[in-house]
Amino acid sequence: MSERRAIVHPPSETGGRPVRIADRSYGTAHTPYDRTLLAQNAGWPRWDERDVADSDLDERHEGGPEWWPP
Repeated sequence: MSERRAIVHPPSETGGRPVRIADRSYGTAHTPYDRTLLAQNAGWPRWDERDVADSDLDERHEGGPEWWPP
């Protein structure tokens, strides 16, 4: 598994949580599934929603893995 860290930022004013991985913006996640797709696009192809929720590589600001406001 990669040692790159993912930063899941607080919700934006337009909804969702911006995600940066290894100093690159990968988009905004609105659901755990979105966050999973961003991880896969970042080179973690075998990750699923459980991996995202359990990951210690995610640095989440303002809320845990279950918090995805509209």
